[in-house]
Amino acid sequence: MPVTSKSVLVHCCCAHCAAYTVGHWREQGYEVSALWYNPNIHPYLEHQSRLEAMQSFAREADLPLQVAVGYDMIEYFRRVVGHEDERCRHCFRLRLEKTAEAAYAGGVSAFTTTLLISPHQKHELIGEIGAELAREKGVEFLYADLRKRYSDSRHQTKPMNLYRQQYCGCVYSEWERYAGVK
Repeated sequence: MPVTSKSVLVHCCCAHCAAYTVGHWREQGYEVSALWYNPNIHPYLEHQSRLEAMQSFAREADLPLQVAVGYDMIEYFRRVVGHEDERCRHCFRLRLEKTAEAAYAGGVSAFTTTLLISPHQKHELIGEIGAELAREKGVEFLYADLRKRYSDSRHQTKPMNLYRQQYCGCVYSEWERYAGVK
């Protein structure tokens, strides 16, 4: 597929993180589209609530949104179970790999993720995995540390009355959040 110059496919974990991120890349002159692929989000009803919020935001923001077919929960657990101390590495890689492959297949020049706006994510690890996948998949990874704009993004979406999650997404983070485990 011929590459569309200065285009980016943004992996979106939720609508609230997408708002500022999408605007940021548009301001940088990129043609922005988004991908929803989050088999890490559990339980399934939580996944669906976040997806519906993302679809609503995408309509509001005139953002082309691809929704990956299926819910790869089994693949997520195959990669993570037994590697809980490294679960974020496996989770980031799974989601970013799908995004890089979709960008390449769609002729998009670059990929990135809304995870880069969250102060709760491991930025060095995301950057490392993004760079590895860029080399492997032949599509540029765009890194931007947007953490200082996290509250701006959430303020942008608050008037939209979108579903707002209370934990990262995986059952491990849900357990940590509600059981007070760290």
